[in-house]
Amino acid sequence: MNTNSTDSPTKRQELNKIIRKFSKPSPGKAAWQVSNTLIPYILLWAIAIVVFRNEYPLWIGWLAIAVASPFLVRIFIIFHDCCHSSFFKSKWANKWTGYLSGFLVYTPFTDWGKAHISHHATAGNLDKRGVGDIWTLTVEEYIEAPRLKRLTYRIFRNPFFLFGCGPAFVFLILQRFSQKGILHKGRLSVYITNLVLLLLLLVGHAALGYKTYLLIQLPILVISATLGLWLFYVQHQYEEVYWARNDVRDSIRAALEGSSYYKLPKIAQWFSGNIGLHHIHHLNPSIPNYNLQACHNEIQALHPVSPIGVRKSFKSLFIHLWDEETRKLISFKAMRRIRKFRHKK
Repeated sequence: MNTNSTDSPTKRQELNKIIRKFSKPSPGKAAWQVSNTLIPYILLWAIAIVVFRNEYPLWIGWLAIAVASPFLVRIFIIFHDCCHSSFFKSKWANKWTGYLSGFLVYTPFTDWGKAHISHHATAGNLDKRGVGDIWTLTVEEYIEAPRLKRLTYRIFRNPFFLFGCGPAFVFLILQRFSQKGILHKGRLSVYITNLVLLLLLLVGHAALGYKTYLLIQLPILVISATLGLWLFYVQHQYEEVYWARNDVRDSIRAALEGSSYYKLPKIAQWFSGNIGLHHIHHLNPSIPNYNLQACHNEIQALHPVSPIGVRKSFKSLFIHLWDEETRKLISFKAMRRIRKFRHKK
């Protein structure tokens, strides 16, 4: 990713000036985003219910489920912004919108939010991996690891496992438990979320029957989780990504070079709440998603960042290890070549 230097105090001051301007939440934009996301999502659910209960052509129901799934991704972006207290001005509004949207995306508000803030604090830091990120080993760590760990890592990084089993496991199972190091309030949010999900299941059974409820809920959740996991993966797993040891890590570079500018088609950008502008989000998570594009447009003039297109993003599926010498993510195949070369030296 090609970027200009931000080391000069003048450029950093200009960046901060731009950020401050776009960090202010807009109640109008927030309310409109909730409306144009939640209302269509509910209507699509209603269509699917009518189709499956009245034995209308199944393709209509499956189409409603397919369209509802990216709307659930957009609901997750609202939830995500609330975790950063950036969606609304009001702390109360962020909290309650976060909890309610969290129920829809099967994610506990406080527990996930605290872990995600830790992810922002450690992104691009080779010495502080393991919090809210994709498991990534360096070439040396992989070579020196026991055989069982290497095998486990290869299975985990396999796209069929990562995007086949991973999304359902994370949202249906992993997030039913509190994350390591999260205190009482975080654990309480897990218990509350699990209780609400159980109540929703019981209500769904009483109103629709388990079969109809799960026939709609599970595909929407798994499809949206897969789309969301892919977005998160591309945001931090690409060849030119920035990683550095703690003592030399630069926070501006970690944001602008350690998080991608994933340039999506406009409709995909809308459904994903501009989260493809992830470099701007990591530059300052207080910028609400509806301000990211405008902020990016101003910062791009000051500090150009090369985008990753959809076609190029699929290359991320085939790079697995961080090479500290070349400062790039590389494939297992490239690792074997490097290992032979360094052994000869």
